[in-house]
Amino acid sequence: MERELWPLLYRTVREVARGFSQKYVQIPGWVLLLTLVWAALHDRPVGWACQPRNWDTTPYRPPRLPSPSTMSRRADGVALGLLWRAVEQRLREQSGAHPALAAWLDGKPLPVSGVSKDPDAGYGRGAGTMAKGYKLHTVWAGRALPETWEVTPLNVSEKVVARRLIPQLAAGGYLLADGNYDANPLFDLAGAQGYQLVTPLPRGANPGSGHHYQSPYRLRSIALMQSPFGKQLYRLRTSIERAYGNATSFGGGLGPLPAWVRGQGRVRTWVWAKLLINAARVLRNQGLT
Repeated sequence: MERELWPLLYRTVREVARGFSQKYVQIPGWVLLLTLVWAALHDRPVGWACQPRNWDTTPYRPPRLPSPSTMSRRADGVALGLLWRAVEQRLREQSGAHPALAAWLDGKPLPVSGVSKDPDAGYGRGAGTMAKGYKLHTVWAGRALPETWEVTPLNVSEKVVARRLIPQLAAGGYLLADGNYDANPLFDLAGAQGYQLVTPLPRGANPGSGHHYQSPYRLRSIALMQSPFGKQLYRLRTSIERAYGNATSFGGGLGPLPAWVRGQGRVRTWVWAKLLINAARVLRNQGLT
């Protein structure tokens, strides 16, 4: 994967970084970002990527590497976060100028050991069982990167995170989700952004006929799921499983969290790097590089 993906990642970061500058620093932000991505690409700790001997396999390398203390001090800074976002958006737009009409809202558990001392990890519903760790919440819409995403402890409700993710959407269309997101406030929130949230039919003989408030968008979802068009539309939701599966099914992909990635900040940075790496793989496979 290094030979195939790293040149694209290196060039993209360097191109985007031309629009960024930061005073009073000896190591520019693009060097820090590339160091983090290089470590994630090889499934190694950040300190490993700070050693020049571990860059001998590529000509695409910064002229000067940061120290581990520099990485620790600046990795979560606002300046670097803005560069992360800009690189993310560049790769997203390379795979399509606009998101697809159908988007998919879901979460992926990122478990850690049950005896881990990580103070940020939470207990919650994992893949069919209770687990300890984190969860990646995403909205995918047919492009190489999610339209928006967030990492939280595993015990944070998907509905709570959805209230933060949905307002970040702007294209409009259908937002397909599972039954965990069947909540009237989410239907209204999605409708305000131009999206029709679609979830499976709720249980009961006459869903949507309760005496409490019913969002008109929820009633529309119930009607859709009772129609041939709605049933066929909802089958597109399997794309979220493929998106997560593809992101984890290659060397350097978004696999289980390694032992040195603990704490919500480090988990977020690790996932961010993995999403960029996966986007580069998608672009290469689609011939868009």
